[in-house]
Order: sequence, then structure tokens, then C-alpha cells
Amino acid sequence: MTEPWLDDEQQQAWRAWLEVNTQLFARLSRELQAANGLSLQDYDVLVALTEVSEPSVRMRDLGVKLEWEKSRLSKHLARMVARGLVARRDCDDDRRGAFVEITDEGLAAIRAAAPGHAALVREVFFDGLSRTQVRELHAICRTVLDRLETVEA
Repeated sequence: MTEPWLDDEQQQAWRAWLEVNTQLFARLSRELQAANGLSLQDYDVLVALTEVSEPSVRMRDLGVKLEWEKSRLSKHLARMVARGLVARRDCDDDRRGAFVEITDEGLAAIRAAAPGHAALVREVFFDGLSRTQVRELHAICRTVLDRLETVEA
């Protein structure tokens, strides 16, 4: 039978991981907001929209890619539409469906934000790691992601 609790080493590693997530995402969010007026969620949406080959993406597919619930995505996109970063249009063949696309303003915003964001990620995250540690981190993350796909929720 598996122990119901994490051992000391697992507990320390898990708590450190949670603290890294909390501090890293808070720092990235503050910097994006201060430098570019974007939230980290805005940035995530804009990146997702620039990574697709089609000009428009079904909202449903964007929600799956971001792993956001429908209501969260809808509310966030409404704010982004109001700011001119994205456009939303109804789907002609599905009354409940909608498409979203990045606007020229959204494209300009992501192009302006990306270099500084990448520099900050490199500075606070990667610059303190060796190439070996980066490869190990990647392998660890891939293993966990694979398990998330195969272990039942």
C-alpha cells in the first residue's frame, strides 16, 4: 500500500515547486502589466492566437489549448475585445459557436511585449541553471505532463 502522505523530501520539493510557481507568475504578471499593460492571461491568449496557422480560431479550441473553462475564456475575451486586442465573431454554421482572432493592435502588443518577457524569463529562470539542469527540468516536466494525460482524474 502506498503511503498516504508525502515523505519529507517530496514535501520539500513540492512546496518549493509551488513557491516557484507563485513567485514566478506574480513577477511575470507585474512586469508585463508595468511594461506593456498586459496581464499574463492576455499574453497567454495572444501567444496562442499567434501560434495557429488560421487567422481565426474557434473559441472552443482556444479554451482547450489554454485549458480554461468556457465562462472564464468568454469573460476574458470580452475584456480583450473592449481593449481592441482581439476580435470575436459568430460562427455562421453553429449559433452557439464563435471565432476569435488577433487584431492589428493585439499583434502589435504581443510583438512589443515578447522580447522583454523572454528576457525576464531568461534572467529569473534560466540564467541560474546549467544546460544539464535545463535538459533535466524539461525531462521532468515531460514526465509529469505524460502522467497527467494517462493517470485518471
